[in-house]
Amino acid sequence: MRTDILRKTALTAAGLAFTTGAIAGPLTAAHAAEAHTRTPTASVQADRKPAGERELKVDYAAQPNFYYCGPAATRNALSVQGKNIDVDAMAKVMGTTEDGTNSINDITPVLNKQTGRKAYESTEIRSAKADDKQTDELRADIVRTVDDGRAVVANIAGTATDTDGNTHSFEGGHYISVIGYRDGGKTVTIADSANPDTASYRISVDNLADWIATRGYSS
Repeated sequence: MRTDILRKTALTAAGLAFTTGAIAGPLTAAHAAEAHTRTPTASVQADRKPAGERELKVDYAAQPNFYYCGPAATRNALSVQGKNIDVDAMAKVMGTTEDGTNSINDITPVLNKQTGRKAYESTEIRSAKADDKQTDELRADIVRTVDDGRAVVANIAGTATDTDGNTHSFEGGHYISVIGYRDGGKTVTIADSANPDTASYRISVDNLADWIATRGYSS
């Protein structure tokens, strides 16, 4: 299956301020501080399993073409909140073309708009390989976001191996949703729109961090 060919650009503050009115609902921009300090609601915390694991229910849908992984990953992520947003409408807002969706900064405003609050922010991993601090931050962000009843969207590139030993290769780039975690976030669950035969799999957070390296994620 053909994968996305994404334009590789640096994440910028300007991207976080992206606004539009193409999709119905309250529009909010990504906020750089609020999401990291957000306290999960008591109802969500009560649903957490004692062994440090949680998985959200996703209404999965595969992407309809080779370049819609950004809108499709966002659609799958929003489905855990009970939302079913049209991917064509999201693609229009994100500026998605046959070259793909430019960066995670085009995803974050849509997530915030449809969530109805400043819940999401973009985080970049600029280096070619994630260091321990970046990996720990990703793990904490996934746990916090999933505990808040939301999914993470990540922009990845290259090849990664899941916990079953299967490889997933997107050399030109791809977007995925992170919908759960185990072992306190050391292992995470992916919803992947590329192929319904591999719609869901688990991967270590270390491998995911390296997969995101040079790109970014929204949590």
